[in-house]
Amino acid sequence: MAPAWMSMLFSIGMAVGPALVYADQGISIYRKKDSTGFSRDVCAILLISNITRCFFWLGRRFEFPLLMQSVLLILSQLALLYICLLYRPTLSPEDLGNSTRPFKFWQWTTYGQYIEFLAAQILCLTIVFLIFSRFDVFISILGFAALGLESTLPIPQLISNFKNKSLYGFRSSTLIGWVGGDTFKTVYFFLQDSPLPFKVCAIFQLSIDCSIVVQRFMYGDTPPATVLPEDDIEESLRLELEA
Repeated sequence: MAPAWMSMLFSIGMAVGPALVYADQGISIYRKKDSTGFSRDVCAILLISNITRCFFWLGRRFEFPLLMQSVLLILSQLALLYICLLYRPTLSPEDLGNSTRPFKFWQWTTYGQYIEFLAAQILCLTIVFLIFSRFDVFISILGFAALGLESTLPIPQLISNFKNKSLYGFRSSTLIGWVGGDTFKTVYFFLQDSPLPFKVCAIFQLSIDCSIVVQRFMYGDTPPATVLPEDDIEESLRLELEA
């Protein structure tokens, strides 16, 4: 049995750690004034899944630190999303008007549109929860939906890295935070005998993290072809003017 002080440290780490992982990413984007390389879909997955997880907690009271983790992640991702939109690359699909997603999902032009979507999600979940919360099957489905979606968190970044053949703009500290944090929480879930959805989804997410580690060694972090150094941009403009 772990000492009380150790259990408290574990709980604080579970609640605060995941949100802190994205602080360095946000600071990096702010300093560079460019969010190239960081998939904004990461924010979508974390916001949608953690809002759903809060409703799961209402139906099945799992450990309080995990609830606080969700609240802090929601706040941190709202801030990170704002920074990503503020410094989005000039070649982003929404600016070029060539988004291929249905309803241009998560490629909208204003921050308010994202907030409206999240508010609609909360409203829909509230209505559905009030109707079906008495059924254990519904609560289990809610848990698997929240945690299953969260376990896909690294997939957009994995795809982005594969397309660019580079991890340019994606902070090593964020990757270390993912691997370390997901390893930590997987062990935590098993030690605390958390509900099954937590255990299954944590193992899946950790496997994707390891795939991105492999990409780090394969691709490195040199700028992709679509991101030109400043000198190259100036040279390209000069050649266009001369033509």
